[in-house]
Amino acid sequence: MTWSILMRDPTTGELGVAVASRFLAAGALCPRVEGGIGAASTQALVNPFVAPDALARLRAGQGPVQALSELMQADPGQAMRQAHVLAADGTSAQHTGEGCVDWCGHVSAPDISVAGNMLAGPQVVRATLDSALASAGLPMAERLLLAMEAGEAAGGDKRGRQSAAMQVASADPYPDLDLRVDDHADPLAELRRLHGVWRGYLRHFRRFLPGRDHPGVFDRAVIQAAILEAQSE
Repeated sequence: MTWSILMRDPTTGELGVAVASRFLAAGALCPRVEGGIGAASTQALVNPFVAPDALARLRAGQGPVQALSELMQADPGQAMRQAHVLAADGTSAQHTGEGCVDWCGHVSAPDISVAGNMLAGPQVVRATLDSALASAGLPMAERLLLAMEAGEAAGGDKRGRQSAAMQVASADPYPDLDLRVDDHADPLAELRRLHGVWRGYLRHFRRFLPGRDHPGVFDRAVIQAAILEAQSE
């Protein structure tokens, strides 16, 4: 019922995930990302534990192949699951159970993984991957949007459109960007609109929040002055 892309920027180390589906609020269940650790998405007949548990295993030192394999082996519903995992070193692993609904499958390249089910055909994941490969050098969020838009243009979810989501993380456990469209006639277009709103304010505000290695900035006057200056550039 979904297709998604996981991506790593080899220059910045940023990690990202984007998902689209004919399913209400796919962003609530499918995607997860953690700075410096990895990205994951769980879909088809969703097991909501897979993505967070996969990231926990990466955090503990497992590689994506071992992490996903062990999670699927322990899941009685593995035949109905689809999931993929991308580690901070750019390696990935994918699982598409034999009980997933056609078209279903996955493709990958270094730093990129794409997986989907209930799609119009294999051209959806291929177009998503090709766009991601062609957009190297652009900001992560823009690459994710372009890739998902390419997949949508190739047919997307064969049942139609309803929700979309996108997350990007760099150094911290929480994302730098986390946007969701839960129910919309054109969710990817709405996701792009929200990204434009985010770029106007929140991307500037984000850099003042605490990180693991610093307490952040908590002088409101300093924050607002810096944001106004950034917005005027």
